[in-house]
Amino acid sequence: MKILKKVLWSIVILIGVLVIAMFAIGKKYHFETSIVINAPIEKVYEQASSSKKFNEWNPWMSLDPNLKLTYSGNQGQVGDEYCWDGNDDVGQGCHVITALVPNQKIATKMMFKKPFESDATSDVVLTKEGNTTKVVWNMDCELDYPMNLMKLMMDYQMEDSYGKGLKKLKELSEK
Repeated sequence: MKILKKVLWSIVILIGVLVIAMFAIGKKYHFETSIVINAPIEKVYEQASSSKKFNEWNPWMSLDPNLKLTYSGNQGQVGDEYCWDGNDDVGQGCHVITALVPNQKIATKMMFKKPFESDATSDVVLTKEGNTTKVVWNMDCELDYPMNLMKLMMDYQMEDSYGKGLKKLKELSEK
């Protein structure tokens, strides 16, 4: 009986800690990482400013060899969109360009449908640094309770994914 009480109290305390953590962490999530590319800003912008070019270095494209993509809108213009439908690793959703500032910024919105519904915004910001281009890739979203507890592990996963994408962008831009 004493062991059962200790187990129950442990469960109650764990749940209490998780609830407190859930509210302390908050819902907003921001991630960003960067890389310096030895290429002119115009060349890097060309690789990032259309859905089809973006998908050449998009780190999630390689996670499903049978990924279905549909494109709409005019490539390289606001409204340029692609939607994807894939396995459990990539899920389902759409990605649309919402703003373009030539050779400076590509702003997008992502609408995830599976494995769960959510929205996020993402920017690719380019800055000329001498003969190189600094690329900052960021993402902002809001995670509902209790999904916001995922934030504790997201930075590692995001750095891995975004890092792979930026390395591929570097390779393509430096050719």
